[in-house]
Amino acid sequence: MIDEKKLENGEEQLVVFQLAGETYGVDISSVHEIIRMQAITEVPRTPEFVEGVINLRGRIVPVIDLHKRFGLPAEEQTQNSRIMVVEVNGVTVGMIVDSVSEVLRLPKANIEPPPPVLSGVDVAYLRGVGKWQEQLIILLDLDKVLYDHEQKELQSARQLGAEAR
Repeated sequence: MIDEKKLENGEEQLVVFQLAGETYGVDISSVHEIIRMQAITEVPRTPEFVEGVINLRGRIVPVIDLHKRFGLPAEEQTQNSRIMVVEVNGVTVGMIVDSVSEVLRLPKANIEPPPPVLSGVDVAYLRGVGKWQEQLIILLDLDKVLYDHEQKELQSARQLGAEAR
């Protein structure tokens, strides 16, 4: 019989998504839900990567474009584009991604820290690189995707969006 605790401790469960032709993964426990693209209400005076806010079942959720956040080339949204609703340091945020492909269990032995050549403030959100079959998965630390001041700006955007309703 398989020891479930041992299995869980030796693996990480990830939501895997695509962004600008690369494969990324985030811990499944940070992901609340994945929704189709919908109308986003712009909020003035927010950082460039903040697209605006959405109404998610009566709750105002700020939405960011990960292409812009990571300085990647912009891509057309398609029918595969999704908003991943995640928790970032206690703040619920929507993140626009090109597509979400799967949920998988990745053995911890297949995860390596980011290569030293990538060190620096701009890549502080990289948690590591996972090897899965023939592909590499860039693992994100969602708590570091946004700087503290950006998280505060998102909270303000959410409040402004709620006031506009």
